[in-house]
Amino acid sequence: MLDSGVLVLNRSYQPIHVTSVKRAFALLYQGIARAIDREYRLFDFQSWSALAADTHPDTVGTVSRRIRVPRVIVLLACEHLPRARVRFSRHNIYLRDGNRCQYCGRGFQRAELNLDHVIPRSRGGITTWENVVCSCVACNLRKGGRTPDEANMKLLRTPARPKWSPFHRLGSKRPSHQDWGPFLAHMNLADASYWNAELLEN
Repeated sequence: MLDSGVLVLNRSYQPIHVTSVKRAFALLYQGIARAIDREYRLFDFQSWSALAADTHPDTVGTVSRRIRVPRVIVLLACEHLPRARVRFSRHNIYLRDGNRCQYCGRGFQRAELNLDHVIPRSRGGITTWENVVCSCVACNLRKGGRTPDEANMKLLRTPARPKWSPFHRLGSKRPSHQDWGPFLAHMNLADASYWNAELLEN
């Protein structure tokens, strides 16, 4: 439970990261973050730990009681904006393609996969998101220095640059928590900002 995922929002309520329950509790206790619920209410460590935990499915035990696990936290001072680009790397190509050969569709361990240039470099193909895919050894050898059409091999999908998300590094292990829903839709992020904005006194 302590290693399961907690969605981290910046102070503008934009998802920027996924951290562990253990780290989330540390941030709450230190006053660096606040827990936020599906109704956009903010809680410090004291008020969060005072919530009833007996009817909640995710809890952790302390010496004296059980505490609900926060599934979403807001960093109080962080204005960091999510990165717009995913770095072009071998690791991220494997994540994009799900460790799956893009010709035969079978999943493999990373050590059993190659990176294939859809249009071979010998034919002017370049090393970009749009021209590199995961390929198993057998399919790579079968395709050789030909294009997929010439080799009579069809790609599972057209390769493209992936969009950044706070889950990108998690790949196929991306967790799913119901409490994340309101904070992953842009409209609801605006709602969260609206409900928690400080009002000016007259």
